[in-house]
Amino acid sequence: MYGSVCVWIQRWQCTVGFFNHWTFEFLVFGISHLELVTGMRFLKNLLWLTAMVFGLSGCGPYGNNPDAPDEYNRGTIHISADESFKPVLDAEVQVYQASYPDAKIIVHYKPEAECLKDALVDSIRMIITTRRFSDKELQFIIDSLKVDPKQSTIAYDAIAVVVNKAATDSFFTMQELKDVITGKTPGLTPVFDGVQATSTVRFMLDSVLKGAPLGKNVLAARSSDSVLNYVSQNKNAVGFIGVSWIGNKEDSTQLSFQHKVTIANIQSLDNPDGYIKPYQANIYARRYPMVRDLVYLLKEKHQGLGNGFANFLNSDRGQLIFRRAYLLPAKMPFWIRPTTLNS
Repeated sequence: MYGSVCVWIQRWQCTVGFFNHWTFEFLVFGISHLELVTGMRFLKNLLWLTAMVFGLSGCGPYGNNPDAPDEYNRGTIHISADESFKPVLDAEVQVYQASYPDAKIIVHYKPEAECLKDALVDSIRMIITTRRFSDKELQFIIDSLKVDPKQSTIAYDAIAVVVNKAATDSFFTMQELKDVITGKTPGLTPVFDGVQATSTVRFMLDSVLKGAPLGKNVLAARSSDSVLNYVSQNKNAVGFIGVSWIGNKEDSTQLSFQHKVTIANIQSLDNPDGYIKPYQANIYARRYPMVRDLVYLLKEKHQGLGNGFANFLNSDRGQLIFRRAYLLPAKMPFWIRPTTLNS
């Protein structure tokens, strides 16, 4: 009984951000003694202990403190996020604010390089990008803002390649994609969500081109949805976007995009004869060649709304939203079950 109750409390503490460490230790101490009590006496003491805990918790940093600028369930904060993840992060914020109507999270969607600059902007409480900060960068933030930053990988994303519905080919090897974005494939026009500073461009430069420059034929759209619109209207365009913009068949906007463009098949890493799409199973098994992390950096000087939202992103509810958006959750199990198709 002691173990199961402690696990329940820990999950609650992580999800809601309500109990501080001292309160949790007090509750665990009480429960360990309540194990010796049975029947109505146990129930009576448990109710008494719960009342004590809720009373004491109001004195800690997670309690109702009217002088705090914000708490997990109230206040306003600003966060900076990579534009590639707008659909799924909008869903995360919507669910969180529905749970806590007095909380307001304002998200500023920007190219990744602009988000990274916000690490030193005190008014930006959280940054969500595709890369972790190095120890040197974290120390610089600590020295500059006098805050202890926390970072965590919350999901895994893939870069999807999209082509026009009338395109003659929707199967690519990585070498063929490299030739497309360096201008070596006549007749095909690569389209990105910006030529510089975006996470998609950085991934292609670092992981695909290995430092080689983009071709002069590359077009820059203003955003990911602009990439989809351009590809849908141009037969020879090849677009590169985050899978959260196109993978969710349950989202009406993304479903409309899927009717306009085709998600290309990319040569599998574990089978040269196989071509696959950026589905969750292929991201999980690392068969899909263009996979990247989704990471948050939290820089909050008190246990406030930023901590509450970070806990939510790591919780079961937050992770399920990533899964429904066809990203791979980083904090919950993912199973691949074998199936048999009847002919």
